[in-house]
Amino acid sequence: MNLKMMTVAGQVVGAAGIGLLWAGGVEFPVAVPPGIVILLVGAAFVTWAPWRWAPAVGVLLCAFITVGFLISGTGFDNISGDSGATVAIGQAVQLIGVWVAAVAGAVATRAAYRQPATTGA
Repeated sequence: MNLKMMTVAGQVVGAAGIGLLWAGGVEFPVAVPPGIVILLVGAAFVTWAPWRWAPAVGVLLCAFITVGFLISGTGFDNISGDSGATVAIGQAVQLIGVWVAAVAGAVATRAAYRQPATTGA
């Protein structure tokens, strides 16, 4: 699997983790957890965008989700199991997914800029 697709896969796994949080009873401010939408739209963008900087968008979105975990009042309680096993697993899956996506996206972006740009000619 190439790095760009690892970025996408990590974002999808992160979204699945948020889905587990939702299924485990974590309340979100709107009907559908915004993180799921953010990560899936980002994964679609990284998949189909033709620009070599596209994986960097995945990095930024994953950083956004990580900051959300760090500043939320429940992130660490979720992962410690205080809110149940489903929530703890969901939080772990989310973090693993977004961290894999962030690292893969950063390496993919750097690698893309080390190669000459294609002109499409």
